[in-house]
Formats: sequence, C-alpha cells, structure tokens
Amino acid sequence: MDKDEQMPLGNLRVLELGTLLAGPFTGRLLADFGAEVIKVEPPGKADPMRGWGKEKDGTGLWWPVQSRNKKSITLNLREKEGQDVLKELVEEADILIENFRPGTMEKWNLSYEELSEINPGLIMVRTSGFGQTGPYKERAGFGSVGEAMGGLRYVTGYNDRAPTRTGISIGDTLSALFATIGCLVAVNERQISGKGQVVDTALYESVFSVMESLIPDYLLADFVRERMGNILPGVAPSNIYQTKDETYVVIGANADGVFRRLCEAMGREELAEDPEYATHEARGKNMKKLDLLIEEWTKTLDSDELLQLLEKKGVPSGLIYSAKDIVEDPHYQARDMIVNVDHPELGDFPMPGVVPKLSRTPGKVNFPGAEKMGKHNEDIFRDVLNYSERDIEELQKKGII
Repeated sequence: MDKDEQMPLGNLRVLELGTLLAGPFTGRLLADFGAEVIKVEPPGKADPMRGWGKEKDGTGLWWPVQSRNKKSITLNLREKEGQDVLKELVEEADILIENFRPGTMEKWNLSYEELSEINPGLIMVRTSGFGQTGPYKERAGFGSVGEAMGGLRYVTGYNDRAPTRTGISIGDTLSALFATIGCLVAVNERQISGKGQVVDTALYESVFSVMESLIPDYLLADFVRERMGNILPGVAPSNIYQTKDETYVVIGANADGVFRRLCEAMGREELAEDPEYATHEARGKNMKKLDLLIEEWTKTLDSDELLQLLEKKGVPSGLIYSAKDIVEDPHYQARDMIVNVDHPELGDFPMPGVVPKLSRTPGKVNFPGAEKMGKHNEDIFRDVLNYSERDIEELQKKGII
C-alpha cells in the first residue's frame, strides 16, 4: 500500500522493527488508518508471530491479522551495511517503532541521538518491559510480566486459587495502545515544534495505568484489592447469572435507576425500596444476598427470554460470547466488525474490523500480512531509496537483505 493521502494517517511513513506483539500491534493500528508501515525482519529469521496461532494448510492464522496493511522487507541490522540502509530509510520516514530490550538499538549504532541527526523530525516509539530508564530497564520483559508487575494478575481470578491470566495478551495490547497514543501526540506536537522525540512505553506501566483506584485504595483507605472472581468490590449487582438453559448472562445494574428497572423486570419492585438494596452502598454491602436473589429469578428463564426482557426494561445485559457467537451476531455484521480480505494462499480471510470508526475518513483493511518475508524488498529499496537492480542483488548476495 503506497501512501494514501485520503486516509487520516496517509501522510506518514513508519518503520516497524521488533517482533511478536507490542511493537507490531502499534504498527497495525497506524496501518489501519493509512500509514505506510514497513515491517522489517532479519533475512532468514522470521518474526515468530508468523507461526503463532492455529494453522490452516500450514499457514499461521495470527500473522495475517497482526501484520495486515504492512509492507514487508528484510534487513540485517546486526551488520553495518544493514544499519546504513536503515539510516537511509530513516531519512524518508516519520516514525520508527521498536520493541527490543533497551540498549539494543544503541548497540547497533541506531540510537535516537544518531537517527535524529539524520532526521530531526523522527519520532521513535520504544516499547519495552520496564522502559528506557530506571533500575529494571535492562530486564527482559514480556506482556505476562507486565501484567504481573502492573498489578493486573493479582486481582484476576478467584480468591481461593492462584492468580490467572485474562485469556489474551492484554499487557502487550495495552502497551501498544498507549504507544499509539504517544505516537500520535508526538506527531501533533511536531507540527508545532518541527521536532521529533522518543515515545517511551513500558509494559508494566501500561497495565498499571488502567488499574483504577488501586493505589489510593491502599494508601488512603488501607485497602488492598484482592481477587474477586466475577464481581467488583462494593458494586452490585454486576455479575454473571445462570439461566434456565444453563448459559450465563452478564447483568450490570449497579446504578440506582437501572437497579429499579431490574427490580421491575424481576417483578420485585419492593427490592428497590428495601434498605438493604436501595442505595449503591447498601447493595455493595449485601452483594452476595442480592446476587442469590437475582440468580433465583434468572434460572426460571431461558437466556433469550431473559435478554429480551432485560432489553425491554433498559437493563445492560449480554451473553458471554464465544467466537461462534461473535461470528453469528447480526450487530457485529452490521458494523463490519468481521471483514474478509483476500489471502494469496487461503482465499477469503476473516479478521476483526477497524476500531474506532471515523465518520468521514474511516480506516480499512486492504490486505493481510505478507505471506513471504521481504515481499516488498524491491518496492521499498527501488522506489523509496532509488536502488538499482544491481544494488539490490549485491545486498542479497551479502545477506544484508
């Protein structure tokens, strides 16, 4: 995909270094809105993400989603000649994304100080386990470690068993979201100053940033939030409830007005006036008793009947969706949240649509991640750097690309 000035980020060229999740997911978010993202892999050493997820006919099913809309080149950054090529690309770029351990770029003579001399407007987005400074900066850090040290794992699960993960790589995804925000902030600031800067995103800090009132709860109220399963401490009703057909429905009715409507749906209007449940504080104190009352009622109804009644009364509720439920849901379909793109080996390839939705200049998915490493080598080295065919052949012979 060439630069598309009609797309909201179509004026930006991005170099994406690094592997797996956090850095590449940042690149995906920028590419969704038109940035020309050039994914760089070492020749002969593919990003491990190419093999992650389930396989179909020998093709990993995660890579086409993670690397959608990106061009793919190979470049050996461990060699000086490869570093020199990257520096030429930096002259033509707006943003460089990397998620190596701190010090790696410096070891390769690719520090921000060196690169910004080449391109003072360059924005370097750096994602690592613990950030570019501090006593832990040189530690290896995956998303799982960020989730643990950011406080999320401690509060995830049930209090009678060990902490658990959330089911997805949420630490990496959160860091990518914050890195993307930082990147766009820096792009906007560059319009004022004309200068680039470093966006320093740490996995553990990205997780910690969404931990709500965890710290003031502890320091000001001497309260340590513990694992609470499906409930929120002091917030009720907000839980999952079993139905007659043995499924589970999420109901969130903790606001006074919504709780009153839930009571009407239950045919128990008197509960809204009961001192044990009439206020937010009272419902929090009597959470267990209230949840039992609600589940006694939900078990008398099939899930479809229950959800229709709750919808009619304006009570937030929903099934706990599996992938099958998502695919079959008409609302997902109406909002283009599952899109199909043509994969050269697998044909129609379904993947999540673009989020968020812009009314005038929406993002879009043009093609899946490149099935072959270096698919766009000639395009980038010839068209961006004006290399001749002979130049490209020489670099290939030397193992630089």
